[in-house]
Amino acid sequence: MLSGKTQELKNSSFEGFYTIGSLMKNSCSTIPRQKGVYLVLNHKNEHSFLDENVGGHFKGKNPTLPINKLIDNWVGKSRILYIGKAGGISSKATLHSRLKQYMRFGSGEPEGHWGGRLIWQIKSNRKLLIAYKMLNGVEPREYEKTLISNFIESYKKLPFANLAH
Repeated sequence: MLSGKTQELKNSSFEGFYTIGSLMKNSCSTIPRQKGVYLVLNHKNEHSFLDENVGGHFKGKNPTLPINKLIDNWVGKSRILYIGKAGGISSKATLHSRLKQYMRFGSGEPEGHWGGRLIWQIKSNRKLLIAYKMLNGVEPREYEKTLISNFIESYKKLPFANLAH
């Protein structure tokens, strides 16, 4: 599953596989209002970067990183670029609300979705895919931590846009 291959993810109950562009157009209307985890997937192994991040400046902070830092973070053998969560014990967020917030941040609005901000410095960010997994009876943060730990075990580094574990 950690390669990010679509069939492997589907076999692990991931759904969606919508482009970021389509989610931006439909305000995430196709995303369920349930807690879960989500992945940002590269549509190809393309990694051209923008000099300036198009994400919102939340609390006045610029999300842009130097290109050399983006190159250092790149994990070439995996399509998984970011692992995120929605909801949990201390959060009423759903996949729908969290991804909608993420899309608004990527549209340049000053939203509080600072995690995963490196996605918005990839030139083809609108072509990237979002896959999600609804979780019932499982704490999203714990599931997210497990996914990230497994990723680190396989690739010896965090997913590209995950800056902390």
